[in-house]
Amino acid sequence: MWKIDVLDIREEMKDTFQRLQLKKEKLQKGRPLPQMALNKIKESLSIEWTYNSNSIEGNTLSLRETQMVLQEGITIKGKSLREHFEVHNHNKAIEHLYAIVANSSKLKCADILILHGYVMRSIEDDFAGRLRYGAVRISGANFVPPAAHKVSKLIDELVDFVNQNPLKLNDIEMATVFHHKFVWIHPFFDGNGRTVRLAMNLFLMKKGYPPAIILKDDRKKYYDALNQANNGNYQKLMLLMSQALERSLNIYLSAMPDNTTDFDSIQNLVNEEKTPYGQEYISLLARRGKIDAYKEAGVWYTSEEAIHSYVNKRKRKR
Repeated sequence: MWKIDVLDIREEMKDTFQRLQLKKEKLQKGRPLPQMALNKIKESLSIEWTYNSNSIEGNTLSLRETQMVLQEGITIKGKSLREHFEVHNHNKAIEHLYAIVANSSKLKCADILILHGYVMRSIEDDFAGRLRYGAVRISGANFVPPAAHKVSKLIDELVDFVNQNPLKLNDIEMATVFHHKFVWIHPFFDGNGRTVRLAMNLFLMKKGYPPAIILKDDRKKYYDALNQANNGNYQKLMLLMSQALERSLNIYLSAMPDNTTDFDSIQNLVNEEKTPYGQEYISLLARRGKIDAYKEAGVWYTSEEAIHSYVNKRKRKR
């Protein structure tokens, strides 16, 4: 069904894929994590996930306001009722997602429809959990979604493609391709973005990964990457997914009792002369996924260990 060529990208991202696989294995071996730490991480990531996914779609509640709505039941003055519903709905969708992660190793159309139902509840009840039956156009996109009468079959084919994996894609490649193809099909009148980011993570979490959270700060990069994927180039989208996943993996691994990796901002590492490279070059390596790094509030973080690992790898290749 899908004509996809990721061989060149696979070679380019080989080190990144290996690093993420090793981190996932380390996390699985380290389970169960201390329950208190696990609860805190899950709670924090759920709030971040809700805030970032809603913000990408235009919700104006801040991270702190999102937290107050969820944890304190506060209504934020000057914010619309819809924006408050979007926060509560997304959080309920995450709760449902966690409940069904262990049910089956397969992705199911029914689960995706249920997630969309949560996302759109009390906002567009007539369309919540239902595939679109009319045409849609996406502002700023370089494609027109398929006709409505094709949507049901295309979604079924996409879910079958994910479960059967005829191209033998690894989990990160599959999550990326699924994410793009879902957006291209655009199966709902509204709520597609939030739903695909939930469904993609449902797939990843069934595979043993933590949720990958696309950050609001990467909104432009995210949409640009999706537009490139429409032209058959998955590299930027796959890199963005990998970076989001690595950030979450690092958060979980930091809670393990034997964790010894200390992350710091690239600027601090350079100022303290803990790296043989300058800030600009290390930032470039981080953006390209060449080193273990993640971005927080627009600032890149990495570790001495990650930089020296890259240095040693380069020496071995000479």
